[in-house]
Amino acid sequence: MKKKFKIEVDCANCAAKMEEAVKKVEGVTDATVSFMTQKLAIEADDCRFDAIMAEVVKACKKVEPDCEIYLK
Repeated sequence: MKKKFKIEVDCANCAAKMEEAVKKVEGVTDATVSFMTQKLAIEADDCRFDAIMAEVVKACKKVEPDCEIYLK
């Protein structure tokens, strides 16, 4: 499943670090975090998508604690 989410990230360096962290989450096939568009594009397993997204949020918050991902 491929989805896009709005994300609040403060700098391009943090976006790159978040992208690296998200790609390491089990079940994630591909991911991009764009500082310019403030978007997170993710491709992950359909059957565990919600659980994977919970891990993605945790991974991003480790890089930048005040980042926000709008899952709705």
